[in-house]
Amino acid sequence: MTMFSKLKQIKDLRDQAKTIQNVLKDVTVEGSAAWGKISISMNGNQEVTSVKIDPELLSDKAKLEGAVKDAYNDTIKKAQRAMADAMKKSGGLNIPGLN
Repeated sequence: MTMFSKLKQIKDLRDQAKTIQNVLKDVTVEGSAAWGKISISMNGNQEVTSVKIDPELLSDKAKLEGAVKDAYNDTIKKAQRAMADAMKKSGGLNIPGLN
């Protein structure tokens, strides 16, 4: 394999990664905790886009901290599933040697 073909493969991988990143930015997931009193929305690139907290939770710091942690973890799991689905639909990354 020549150096030019390796450079082309690297460019192709970058293009594929950029395409997948663009697809993932349009994916939105929402996780929640504390019986829906806290919710976190995140895009497919795992960027938090919104956080909603019921005022009732503001009076108990420990409950709020636990609920934020649980909601975040719930959202991450959903985002990872959504990312995997989006990658499957878009063809995923075609990485030579890893297929």
